[in-house]
Amino acid sequence: MGSTLAPPLVPDSQAVATANQALPHVTAYLARHPEAHSVPLLVQDDENEEALTVPRAAVTLLAAILGHMAAGEGVQVVPSHAELTTQQAADLLNVSRPYLIGLLDARKIDYRKVGKHRRIKMSSLSAYLDQDKIERKSAADELAALTQEMGLI
Repeated sequence: MGSTLAPPLVPDSQAVATANQALPHVTAYLARHPEAHSVPLLVQDDENEEALTVPRAAVTLLAAILGHMAAGEGVQVVPSHAELTTQQAADLLNVSRPYLIGLLDARKIDYRKVGKHRRIKMSSLSAYLDQDKIERKSAADELAALTQEMGLI
């Protein structure tokens, strides 16, 4: 992947409304067919109609995209093998570039060097986010247990 990512797709009001209409149907279908490895879709325009079969994972991703769009949030799809610049990675984490550099130097996120520049695989960024989520949940659980133990609830 090149050094530039496509900007997030920010939905307009019509896209938000369409996503709100489609989301319950997509999620209901996935819930009714938990074992399905593929999902049939019907694509139509004014003149044609075509049946397609797509992988379940693609429809699961579509449901996540629709959820964000329905909330009016911008959406960006980044392949897991994509290599990001430090600025792109910082933007995706919603942190400053110097903060991200600190995470890299502390070896919290894997990266490689290309000349003098650091490159971070999206999969490494995802692994960091997953680990961070686990650590935050553990800290919240510990805090809740202490609060209960102290009788503050």
